[in-house]
Amino acid sequence: MSIDETPPKRKLPIVPLVGLLLVVAIGGLLVIRGVDVRGLMERGVDVIRGFGAVAFFGAMTILPAFGVPMLFFTMTAGEAFAPELGMAGVIVTSLAVIAVNLALGYWVARYALRPLLARLITRYGYTVPRITKENALTVTLLVRLTPGPPYALQACLLGLAEVPFRIYLVVSWLTMVPITIGAVVLGKGLLAGKFGLAATGLGLLVVAAIVVQLIRRKYARRKLPADGS
Repeated sequence: MSIDETPPKRKLPIVPLVGLLLVVAIGGLLVIRGVDVRGLMERGVDVIRGFGAVAFFGAMTILPAFGVPMLFFTMTAGEAFAPELGMAGVIVTSLAVIAVNLALGYWVARYALRPLLARLITRYGYTVPRITKENALTVTLLVRLTPGPPYALQACLLGLAEVPFRIYLVVSWLTMVPITIGAVVLGKGLLAGKFGLAATGLGLLVVAAIVVQLIRRKYARRKLPADGS
């Protein structure tokens, strides 16, 4: 990944990880105490559905650029809006929204909040990738396919680096396609209690993870020019 390791990195905020562990722990405790977790999930989906598809996908367009996990939206979209849009409609809409979100993240990082985001990146010990015509595709792939940096931080790095917009959007969107489809199917299966469907979604995510690592290893072996990290 095109990140300079010279300055010591400060740890990235672990709020998402802590939040996930907390949700799992609370869920386990509720099950042990005999709480109807399934009923709670159904009511939660009903609340989300009550806001309507326009509001939901509008929030999905904007909030991930500010740190809200995209998985929150993709995991709930299928169960909430498949009755209205169909599963194919939910997937197509989600992918279209992600394209808009990626464009928004690029604009925010490259233009709107560039000085602030540059300071934030530096604060955590990262440096902006040095992009040339020769390494733009490789760097973009490595940033998007390397585990660790959150979705929004990846957009910040690439936007600040002034990666050509076409390369940024196409590569970023294509890397999200299998993850989005898998997450929508997995979420629908889990929330609807259809474990065969959930297994299909999980399988898609596993295959996507394997393919991502194979592609990443292929591009990581390429030697970048001296002016690119």
